[in-house]
Amino acid sequence: MLFLTLFLGIILNSIGYIPPGNINLTVVQITITRGIKQALYFILAFSCIEVLFTFGVMRFVQWLSSEIKFGNYIDGIMIIMFLVLGIITWRSRKEMPKADYSKKDSIRYGMLLGVLNPMQIPYWLFVGTYLVSHEWIDIGYLSLSVFSIGSGIGAGVALYGFARFAQYIQTKFALSSYVVNRAIAILFFALSAYHVCKLSYVYFIK
Repeated sequence: MLFLTLFLGIILNSIGYIPPGNINLTVVQITITRGIKQALYFILAFSCIEVLFTFGVMRFVQWLSSEIKFGNYIDGIMIIMFLVLGIITWRSRKEMPKADYSKKDSIRYGMLLGVLNPMQIPYWLFVGTYLVSHEWIDIGYLSLSVFSIGSGIGAGVALYGFARFAQYIQTKFALSSYVVNRAIAILFFALSAYHVCKLSYVYFIK
């Protein structure tokens, strides 16, 4: 049973990080501008925080899902986050990457985004409610701990895939940091605009 719980955590969180978001786009950016080694430090730190993040969300999934407008707050946070990330990335598009980067910087960055990761909350609310209601997992500490460890592994696997893909693309097409930063900044702005449209629809059209 615990093996199935671990497997579910790995698979479900791997799927959760496939759509474009602030985390996987950041991994792509770090890989191309700083190198695969720094990306791995980032992924390791982020995955460790993801274990705690998943445990917290899953532990209180029933309470969080009872907040009717909770999703709207998340959308508001995501608008600000994507806008800030887009501005920072756009402003740094012409900056030459440093020759060397500190391992601690990448680890701190991974831990920071692991904490500031509101995009995963709606995902785990939906998935967590389904899993608990269908008794695929229980909310006991042991089961949730195993599931959360699987979640951290799943996040690491998915993000490692993005890092390797970014490295392959860079090698294949010799992409410059300017092109990458500009493209990622545009994606951040687009994701921010998406959440603006979503909230506008909820409050003014629906």
